[in-house]
Amino acid sequence: MTFLNRDYREIITKAVCGKGKKFTQTSHSITPTHKPTSILGCWVINHLYNAKKKSEDTVEINGSYDINIWYSYNDNTKTEVVTERVTYCDIIPLSVKDEHCINDEFDVIAKVIQQPNCLECKISNKGHKIVVEIEREFVVQVIGETKISVKVNPHWEKDHEDEDDDGWDFELTDDELGDVDPEFMDHKN
Repeated sequence: MTFLNRDYREIITKAVCGKGKKFTQTSHSITPTHKPTSILGCWVINHLYNAKKKSEDTVEINGSYDINIWYSYNDNTKTEVVTERVTYCDIIPLSVKDEHCINDEFDVIAKVIQQPNCLECKISNKGHKIVVEIEREFVVQVIGETKISVKVNPHWEKDHEDEDDDGWDFELTDDELGDVDPEFMDHKN
């Protein structure tokens, strides 16, 4: 019996071999130019990130975003926007892991479930700093090469020799035949 006559074949393919998800809340302390009187608005923009497999059980996401805070000062008579670039490093544990990867080369796909978003922005107790609460959430997939076994039907050709792969039977209706222009080759553009 040859290798090709066996009932199963092993196929090497790329597959998801790890998954993880993490929700994070962080607090940032920002020092504006002037002592703030009140917070008028806060938004997070310019989110950038990249992900890589850190260990057998974790993925590391390094990223950054800008926090913009619009505040009033001088007893609510003047306003200003303070911007601060923030960097972060999230370690995401893999809750699903496949131990059957055949090498150590992996691709990591990270998807943002919740973009960095301001939950709360307030003036600190001493009044010279602004504290911003930020939330973010990621889901990650680790893709690696693995082997799968596929059952082979050794009689497939015999079972299907009467079938014509190109001969799909489509019947035309009278309406469709009426739409055919027999002079279509004679038309000039």
